[in-house]
Amino acid sequence: MTPISRSGVGRRTLATLVCGALAAGGLAAAGMTALVPGAASASSHREAPLISGTPQYDNTDVYAFVSPDKPNTTTIVANWIPFEEPAGGPNFYTFADDAQYDIHIDNNGDAQGELIYRYTFKTHRKNGNTFLYNTGPVTSLDDPDLNITQTYDIDVLRLHNQRLVSRTKIADDVPVAPSNVGKASMPDYAKLRYQAVSKLAGGSTTFAGQADDPFFLDLRVFDLLYGGNLTEVGRDTLKGYNVNSIALQVPNDMIRESAGQPIVGIWSTTQRKDARGHYRQVSRLGMPLVNEVVNPQKDKDKFNASAPWDDGQFLKNVTNPELPKLIESIYKIKAPAEPRNDLVDVFLKGVKGLNQPPHVRPAEELRLNTSIKPSMHPKRLGVLDGDNAGFPNGRRLTDDVIDASLQVVEGELVGSKNDLGDAVDKNDKGFEKSFPYVAEPTSGSRGALAKGTTSGTDVRSQLGDALQPAGTSGGGTDTVLIAGSAAAGAAGILLIGSGLLWWRRRTYNRAY
Repeated sequence: MTPISRSGVGRRTLATLVCGALAAGGLAAAGMTALVPGAASASSHREAPLISGTPQYDNTDVYAFVSPDKPNTTTIVANWIPFEEPAGGPNFYTFADDAQYDIHIDNNGDAQGELIYRYTFKTHRKNGNTFLYNTGPVTSLDDPDLNITQTYDIDVLRLHNQRLVSRTKIADDVPVAPSNVGKASMPDYAKLRYQAVSKLAGGSTTFAGQADDPFFLDLRVFDLLYGGNLTEVGRDTLKGYNVNSIALQVPNDMIRESAGQPIVGIWSTTQRKDARGHYRQVSRLGMPLVNEVVNPQKDKDKFNASAPWDDGQFLKNVTNPELPKLIESIYKIKAPAEPRNDLVDVFLKGVKGLNQPPHVRPAEELRLNTSIKPSMHPKRLGVLDGDNAGFPNGRRLTDDVIDASLQVVEGELVGSKNDLGDAVDKNDKGFEKSFPYVAEPTSGSRGALAKGTTSGTDVRSQLGDALQPAGTSGGGTDTVLIAGSAAAGAAGILLIGSGLLWWRRRTYNRAY
């Protein structure tokens, strides 16, 4: 856990290669060149029993990459709150006020954090007498119609041997980008996001707010590894869902030990305040997929509360993994021989000569060589496809970690060449070309319009068209819809109810 946690402070896919064989009535291990099962898990979405019940504290993914447009900096993106339904109001998605959201940097390979960037949030409410998140169209982060807002502070903690050496506040009351309620509430969401990007001293930049979930995969893996016969494959099941993102861009020299030792290990944690006012670590994430399909049920909560320094207790889960055995039992693809030292080298130490620091202590961290320049044309399989700027050398938003991880787990590095994958090769939304890089969140007003309406119709007339009784023509006098602005709150609801009651009485009197 965080040392001071008690302080109070381009390959073919399964879909094209296997479906024909399935239709013919058989699965031959020798002929399988693509497969979806197993490693395809939603990274850290609901990955452990305890954290699945508290999504505000659930870290879903961590990304770290040399910034493509500013290669002298590193960008770290950490996401929380899985499966945010865009229209999930009236209580939309906020960071927890009683949590410490930490980004850890290990700059010498000893499995201890030498730097922690700590984000703490505070929620503000303008009007407690309305159920609304916003009481009118929001045009800026300080708009009086944005009823629920958040701000955050950032502290930098420097440590030595897991003990606090110094603490420095580098940001105070920075605004958070709100949830994207919909186009009527937030007609120019891009403007709101831009206002939530803040420059910090020393050349760093920060952002916190809602974003499209950048992880892409077919999550139906849990139905006995894609239906047991690969009938469930090829759909990005995270499409349309959002997350809450923290993005931090920092000069490389700020986080690495030296120019001669440019490799850093990165992970994130969430600490939650308990009834006695102490902070307890409840979520932890570095490399994707580890706590989902590597650790068994008995170790999942323990892993979330632990620190990389103590990862030796989970080593057997890596050297003798369950996943290849499951794939062999269902699809008859022979599991590689154990112990899996190849997995230890790639996922716990880093690739030698690429992103393995000297004197490394094996630990579950996302390791990034900050001296590797960004690729002009990134390849989704990263290092496996000759692109050394990609996964597992850090993790870019476009990296297909499902396919890459599955191929390695199934023996790509020990002679079992394969092209396994989940038939989902990219995110449904394109990523931004500058910080914070993550795509804008899906709007709460997504989806089909009400029958008889057009995209240019305003909200009130859309409601009128939708509520118009059968047999009447548009614009007639048989329906009277009294709809005040959202700022009218409960009074507007009473007026609408009164209007509908009036129409019902009038219709009854005319009929009889």
